[in-house]
Amino acid sequence: MWTKTRGQTQETWWTTALRQERVIRPRPDILSYPPEYLRERYRFSRESIIYLNSLLQPHISNITHRGFALTSVQTLCIALRFFATGTFLYNIGDAKQIGKATVCGAVRKVCLALKHFLHTFVVFPGHKSVNLIKEEFHRMAGFTSVIDCTHIPTAAPSVNEGDYVNRKSFHSINVQVICDADSLSLTNVEAKWPGSVHVSRIYRESTLCHKFEQGVCVLGGSRLPSIIGLPLFTERASSSAGVKVVVGDPHLFYGPQPSSD
Repeated sequence: MWTKTRGQTQETWWTTALRQERVIRPRPDILSYPPEYLRERYRFSRESIIYLNSLLQPHISNITHRGFALTSVQTLCIALRFFATGTFLYNIGDAKQIGKATVCGAVRKVCLALKHFLHTFVVFPGHKSVNLIKEEFHRMAGFTSVIDCTHIPTAAPSVNEGDYVNRKSFHSINVQVICDADSLSLTNVEAKWPGSVHVSRIYRESTLCHKFEQGVCVLGGSRLPSIIGLPLFTERASSSAGVKVVVGDPHLFYGPQPSSD
């Protein structure tokens, strides 16, 4: 039972009586988990997480360790867990035994840090020569490079909400993506357009439009050939995967022809 001591005011007494001891939950070492666990929950191996942490650590580390602040690895893994699952912040917080605000802050930190390396890793036409990329695509599938748009679902915004409703009747951002043949690495991304914007407009106003007009070879979806000036395409259904595949004529190319050897 709490008793009031001499010289103690009523306010001080209530503060002391109601104060609860702070409980700090131990945080496990995420990198000590087996590889299958990391792959399933973070979509990265232990070595990849260590590499990402070495890049992002200067941008995501806390300036103080007071209050048992998150380490850079913990901050990174919280964001990776959110990216991998696409779930709510509450779910990530419950799994990590941290608050929603902490999860939100970690995701924001990592996103802003990744922006510093955007033009280091996302480079068009890539870190290889254009002809080499064309040859790799031609050996793999009979065409030379790929561009298309995809709808990334998003919450309905409070401003211009109707602009984000796409032709499939859900809110999204229409993202134009270009990849290469080797490991399908991204070489260019346009991620600023609402879901209702047509892919032809996204292409016309992209930074790469003039490159394609000058003869850079690229394979587009069914709604792009008339704009890019590509050879005719046909769509055939894949019986095994149950998806539509856009197929181009391997003998029609813009720019230098891939070598036959």
